[in-house]
Amino acid sequence: MASSIVSSAATVASVKRTAPVQASMVAPFTGLKSSAAFPINQKTNDITTLASNGGRVQCFQVWPPRGLKKFETLSYLPDLTDEQLLKEIDYLLRKGWVPCLEFEVGNAWISRDNNRSPGYYDGRYWTMWKLPMYGCTDGTQVLAEVQEAKKAYPDAHVRIIGFDNVRQVQCISFIAYKPPAK
Repeated sequence: MASSIVSSAATVASVKRTAPVQASMVAPFTGLKSSAAFPINQKTNDITTLASNGGRVQCFQVWPPRGLKKFETLSYLPDLTDEQLLKEIDYLLRKGWVPCLEFEVGNAWISRDNNRSPGYYDGRYWTMWKLPMYGCTDGTQVLAEVQEAKKAYPDAHVRIIGFDNVRQVQCISFIAYKPPAK
């Protein structure tokens, strides 16, 4: 954005005001800082100075697309421990959402294998593990169901979703178990 301000300021500065055609033009706004405040000749190939989050980190690593598929919320993190899963489950229970488990054997990531039409993706809908856990108030009950699903389908991905039964929407979804890489 600074380069566009500099280029427009340089263009305005180069306009000759003595020309008779431009005599009726309105003078440009001069309330902004001068173009001298913006360094024009600073050219560097060091990309670490371009991105900053205001802290000590200067650049962020992009997620590698090969071999590491992203599934749902929190899927970019390492696998969650049982304590971390309990905290997430307790969060959705505190919000009043109904926990439910789903599993998918095979490719659990979203793809476009069977159809190329807009809005169609394979892998969006997983098989539900039992019924939603209406009335569940304890996260250990949900974690026990995750363990049971892992035992029944050790080669399947298992995710926990939370439904808001008032708004009738899915509010949270995260991976609870990923099978070991083959």
